Amino acid sequence: MHLLKLFIREQNRFQHTLGHGIAWLSFALVLASCAAVLLRYGFDFSSSKLDETLVYIHASLFMLGIAYTYQQNQHVRVDVFYQRLSPRHQAWVNLLGALFFVLPVMGFIIWSGLSYVSASWAIQEKSIDANGLAYVYLLKTLILIMPALVLLQTLSFIAQYLLELFAPAQLKSGAQDFSDEHHTTAEGI
Repeated sequence: MHLLKLFIREQNRFQHTLGHGIAWLSFALVLASCAAVLLRYGFDFSSSKLDETLVYIHASLFMLGIAYTYQQNQHVRVDVFYQRLSPRHQAWVNLLGALFFVLPVMGFIIWSGLSYVSASWAIQEKSIDANGLAYVYLLKTLILIMPALVLLQTLSFIAQYLLELFAPAQLKSGAQDFSDEHHTTAEGI
């Protein structure tokens, strides 16, 4: 039980730290976009590398921020009956959703993206634009990093839901260990 709570706490801390770091990419995106517009319309200068940098930053922001958004319960949720359910039933819905939807989808993304990303790394894929960035293979790696981060967060949630459903006393005794608000309505989760 202690290891389960330790995993939840450390995983939540990791996602929280990563999410706050990744959030700075939005500021970088604004700065780079302003620079691109200023250069293009103020100085009649356009750069493929700068344009592609915008795409890289945008992709990184979303692909690396998805798991944090999920952790913070800020993802899109089709909520028809969920709010009317008791916290215990919400935990069941969340557990079943994680087991039967999130885990298989993330597994499929990793499985289907592995050969695609591997092929890109094998040739050290570069931009099709001669003046573009030479790091397309790094950008494509996000296709594998994103589901890995979501899988880690999902495993943390599954552990939390199991504790809430089958060991609620353990959950309440360690409520201070869970620093962020999560999917369920139990204190500290």
